[in-house]
Amino acid sequence: MSRFYVGSEVGQLKKVLLHRPELSLRRLTPSNCEDLLFDDVLRVEQAGQEHDAFQKVLQDNGVEVFLLKQLLAETLADPEAKAWVLDRQVSPYRYGHELAKEVRSYYESMSDRDLSLHLVGGLTVDELGSESSSMALGVMESTDFILDPIPNHLFTRDTSCWVYGGVSVNPMAKPARKRETVHLRAIYKFHPMFRGEEFNTYFGDDDRDFDHSTIEGGDVLVIGKGAVLIGMSERTTPQGVEHLARGLFKTGQASKIIALQLPKARSCMHLDTVFTQMDYDCFTFYPDIMRDDIACWELTPGATEGEVVFTKMKDSFIKSVARALDVDELRMIPTGGDIFEAEREQWNDANNVLAIRPGVVITYERNAYTIKNMEQAGITVLPIPGEDLGRGRGGARCMSCPLEREGI
Repeated sequence: MSRFYVGSEVGQLKKVLLHRPELSLRRLTPSNCEDLLFDDVLRVEQAGQEHDAFQKVLQDNGVEVFLLKQLLAETLADPEAKAWVLDRQVSPYRYGHELAKEVRSYYESMSDRDLSLHLVGGLTVDELGSESSSMALGVMESTDFILDPIPNHLFTRDTSCWVYGGVSVNPMAKPARKRETVHLRAIYKFHPMFRGEEFNTYFGDDDRDFDHSTIEGGDVLVIGKGAVLIGMSERTTPQGVEHLARGLFKTGQASKIIALQLPKARSCMHLDTVFTQMDYDCFTFYPDIMRDDIACWELTPGATEGEVVFTKMKDSFIKSVARALDVDELRMIPTGGDIFEAEREQWNDANNVLAIRPGVVITYERNAYTIKNMEQAGITVLPIPGEDLGRGRGGARCMSCPLEREGI
């Protein structure tokens, strides 16, 4: 078995991929943050310090932490990998032939570390320092981006998600995030830590237009025992779920997918913003969204290879999840406080917790009412600061991509 295996949401977490926010956040301004999918600009140093505190809690609890920028730089040290990445980032269709040649030459002259920094953090016209006669360049201002920053790399959960013995490198829904997938595909193909390993790649590792088949890891919960729970949200489509299901069933890595229909709303962008697992039988949830009447399907392998059987469930998603986990009843812990406090805490990622082992979770310390509910249910809470990180609209689960985790 590969070293990279994620068998559950709550088994002992061993290895995780994070991204410490740096240059890409410095590029955020009030005029561009909406296009870059942020609701606000963050204090960069403060966000970095809060992320460091998150890393420390993980490491203090025996979790090995890998940082995306470092893995990407180490990947780019391989000339084949660097060429592969630049082939997909610098094209004459993006820049025109004249400017593309110059941008490619500039990137190739960078150190691996600086190239990693700017692939994530972006590159401005001024930084390029070109005197090219390119018309594309001629109509740009000095502060315009030759390559846009990708601040959402902070949320490593979404771009790729490990499910049992393999990974989905996800076709992202929004243009501002599509380049993230190139970086993760490169790391899993070329980085020495992954290159010699045997693991399945279920979906997304192709140079193609995936059209409406998008999926993001915040919607994918590996609940264990061969089952996967997936939310169909504003970012994950039924078509994307079907493609991932086919990859999982073809490799025999999963026996059942439970798919939920979520509202297409910013406040519940992904399933894990309203519902996450904390223990074998225990979940935190936001009652206003996660109601019993949510439409729910079960996907199972058909009789012939490649066939998927879709069954719309008549009972609640809670009963479907309990049945998949082979427990009589789930313990459902709601977002804390009154109706106003609960809405505020859900917006601040109270339900987006990361379990590091059964019954022990990391969450933002600001969500006091929900933490109280969790502790009263017997959950051990490890709080982290999130005054600035939280303004990016993502909690501990969003900011982490497990690479190795025990099953249940």
